[in-house]
Amino acid sequence: MKFRISLRYRVSFAFTLLGAFISLTLAIVLYRETVDAEKRLVAETLDMEVGDYLDRYARDPATRPPASTVMHTYLISGDNTAGVPPVLLTLAPGLHRLQLDGSTYYAEIVETDGRRIVVLYNDVQIRHREKQYQAFLVTTVLIMTLLSAALGYWLAGRVVSPVGELARRVRQLVPGDTKIKLARRFYDDEVGILAQSFDDYQERLQAFIQREQAFTADVSHELRTPLAVVEGAAEVLQEDARLAEDQRARVKRIMRAGQEMAETTAALLELAREQVTGHTSSGCRVATVLQEVVDSHRSILDRKQVEVLIDIQASPELPVDCALLRIVVGNLIRNAFSYTREGRVSIQLNDSGIHVCDTGVGIADHQLDDIFKPFYSDQGGEGIGLSLVKRICLRYGWCLEVNSELGTGTCFGLSFDA
Repeated sequence: MKFRISLRYRVSFAFTLLGAFISLTLAIVLYRETVDAEKRLVAETLDMEVGDYLDRYARDPATRPPASTVMHTYLISGDNTAGVPPVLLTLAPGLHRLQLDGSTYYAEIVETDGRRIVVLYNDVQIRHREKQYQAFLVTTVLIMTLLSAALGYWLAGRVVSPVGELARRVRQLVPGDTKIKLARRFYDDEVGILAQSFDDYQERLQAFIQREQAFTADVSHELRTPLAVVEGAAEVLQEDARLAEDQRARVKRIMRAGQEMAETTAALLELAREQVTGHTSSGCRVATVLQEVVDSHRSILDRKQVEVLIDIQASPELPVDCALLRIVVGNLIRNAFSYTREGRVSIQLNDSGIHVCDTGVGIADHQLDDIFKPFYSDQGGEGIGLSLVKRICLRYGWCLEVNSELGTGTCFGLSFDA
């Protein structure tokens, strides 16, 4: 998973969510407990009022029911229900909360000796205090959330600072440079273990680079020596007057192949360095390379009914290594010649690029994404040609497109525009 937010902000955000959740949970619990306690207090107060009235009524039946600006008492005896709201006549004994004339009341109902006593308590003050309490709780939650965010940001900075320092030092590392040791700059904790892992990786990477450099030097020497022998022998044969014309043509092909192999070896060694210097000794004429590649691969079409159509509309010159361009063009043309049994191969060159189309076996749709992978081949080849072509195209910023239909043919388009 990819994160676009820094580790410090993610930690502080988690701390903020935790603080908000805890404060909100406490606020909800406190509000419910407060409302329940308030309800119980009202019930106890009304019970006390009813009990006090019953005691006074038992001593003096003429005692008037208690009344105030927020409380009113009804004494219902027999059919005497004048002035009593109808809803109070059907409520069961106990504490109720109801609305009368647009106002909310608590109603305590007691039945004794055939009489119904109803005490109404206007809860306007209670609801006002509840709203004030709600505003207080909401404000408290917001303040606690902001405090959690500030505290989380500060703590995250302290906690994440070693990780940030390690990231900054890792960013300054150069592959193969084992002089800088990260582990000694950190404590022996999780960050220190991670720094030690980076140090170990640097050492393994340096050993790998040294092995690759040694291998490259050995390969360069071991390949160039036999190629020089082949070229020298071919030159001697070329000067032999006893050779027939067809033999002389074969020797010439051997010489050209040896020279191309030497150039290719040097180009591949340069490509292995994975860096572009931006300078070449001279420009590479694409038309010349294309014609040489076609001539050197025509032998593949022997005993095949295949027509080669070459359309050179322009002759661009590129500031690239000719050997690398020859590898790209050679792979495209060799594949077209190899997989076309009959029909034609059309090759077009213009200012923007090269198009190589054939009427060969084609490529299935599900294989189009795999043909550029190393060692992938379903035709018995080595499977490294197109993967190498892709690396060279990425090196120079070229665009390579392929369109194919199974059983109809394939068309490769190489664009020199980055």
